[in-house]
Amino acid sequence: MSDDATGMRKGLTSYGDAGFSLYLRKAFIKAMGYSDDALDRPIVGIANTFSGYNACHRNAPELVEAIKRGVMLKGGLPVEFPTISVHESFSHPTSMFLRNLMSMDTEEMIRAQPMDSVVMIGGCDKTVPAQLMAAASANVPAISVVTGPMMTGSHKGERLGACTDCRRYWGMFRAGEIDADEIDEVGGKLAPTAGTCMVMGTASTMACMTEALGMMMSGGAAIPAVAADRLRHAEAAGARAVAMAANGPTPDQIMTPKAFANAFRVLLAIGGSTNGLVHMTAVAGRLGIEVDLEALDRMGEETPVLVDLKPSGQHYMQDLQNAGGLITVLRELRPLLHLDCLTVTGRTLGEELDAAPPSWPQDVVRPMSDPLYPQGGIAVLHGNLAPDGAIVKQSAASERLMSHTGKAVVFESQEDLANRIDDPDLDVGPDDILVMKNAGPKGAPGMPESGYLPIPKKLATAGVKDMLRMSDARMSGTAFGSIVLHITPESAAGGPLALVENGDMIKLDVPNRRLGLLVDDAELERRRAAWTPPPAHEGSDRGYLKLYLDHVQQAGEGVDFDFLTKVADGRKTPV
Repeated sequence: MSDDATGMRKGLTSYGDAGFSLYLRKAFIKAMGYSDDALDRPIVGIANTFSGYNACHRNAPELVEAIKRGVMLKGGLPVEFPTISVHESFSHPTSMFLRNLMSMDTEEMIRAQPMDSVVMIGGCDKTVPAQLMAAASANVPAISVVTGPMMTGSHKGERLGACTDCRRYWGMFRAGEIDADEIDEVGGKLAPTAGTCMVMGTASTMACMTEALGMMMSGGAAIPAVAADRLRHAEAAGARAVAMAANGPTPDQIMTPKAFANAFRVLLAIGGSTNGLVHMTAVAGRLGIEVDLEALDRMGEETPVLVDLKPSGQHYMQDLQNAGGLITVLRELRPLLHLDCLTVTGRTLGEELDAAPPSWPQDVVRPMSDPLYPQGGIAVLHGNLAPDGAIVKQSAASERLMSHTGKAVVFESQEDLANRIDDPDLDVGPDDILVMKNAGPKGAPGMPESGYLPIPKKLATAGVKDMLRMSDARMSGTAFGSIVLHITPESAAGGPLALVENGDMIKLDVPNRRLGLLVDDAELERRRAAWTPPPAHEGSDRGYLKLYLDHVQQAGEGVDFDFLTKVADGRKTPV
């Protein structure tokens, strides 16, 4: 069969006889009740990530039915198929450890099964990037549909949202400001509906970046999971997927360096999760496009934070939707965007903005002339502690700590942190810097969201709300505080972070983008000569853990597997 075969003729199973392969395929699929007429239609695959472990995807069955309706209204045949589903709170050791596995699963199922286009249902943090990575590699016409954010809850008249308010109330509990009964009561109100976290966490960040990238139908990023508009959006995606089955565009035509630049511009303007940088770097890497951190930092200097959402601001995702959704943000950014970028609709980003309903008065998205924060939410740091870079979410940090020199209080691992952070004898003061090692891609393993180191209990009970914290880990987009992340190379790979000792002085200078370990070079060389790698992880001699440890890349490369990335072709983003 030719490479341009479509429908049931696409990607035939190898039996040595193409005619028999097609005959056998049709014979078995007819057991599903399909007619010959249905089997002659363009096939739209629907990647269904519903799971009983994934409350963020509770509405996936409804979305599947809406997508199917859209496909059938346009004369296509919708066929759903399951893939791995990853939830943040139900993934051991961390969801990031499984992101690449999900991307491989999704890519191979798109390749292995006959489909002319695919609609991918994602939502919880790692699912959307995993699907975009898969789409970039498989290069079959694809549309992303997210499950959408939850609605807010309420506690004693105060709006609540997972998971920024989870962390805030847990901090209050640790500090003794509320008791066990109240923290349990709050726990029943933080996630009141289906959907993803309703703050600008990683899920919301990836939804907004995906819409800006052009891989989502316009207007889809902020629609609440329980809204009827969410189903109408899914139906529209299904309808559009039928047209894409015949005429594209394909992911490589949409996800260009300019399109990634638009997505990164939005990341900065929405005060988005630092995870958005890691994930979009991985997606770009699947297409041979490198992310230039210095260019991204320059972009941040001219891109203010405009969206007043937690954790950088005060509102929630349903408020952004009520303000017009991401389109309202894109309108403000219009002079800074590449408007000629193609989207899944077949129109350009500029044409989508022109076609959108007019704006109306609102207070969630600020004008460029009156931003929430004067620079982009994320700053890129370099120095002898982070030769390949580190990042800080300055929009969610304490301004007074963005230029700070302090004494290092070192924890060798997550376990060491857990064992000692609340020790009343811990030698730590509010001006010290908490440093955690061995929490990067290889060290943890899986680069967990453990960068949000808790304030030591004796300081929390004394009223300390923030202090400088550093690690090679990630941080949830829902978290806040003065936290340096993604220190690269990671400590488990022998990066300078591995050489930090208790009492060392560290200098953070965000305005000048510097992160320095104030120890002379000779002493660092002495320590390096004496350094030994951490012991091997239990079970690292087999299975997926071995595959992961043998091939995972560093944060600056997106924490993808080296054998999944495309050889860099000289293209860079942002441009």
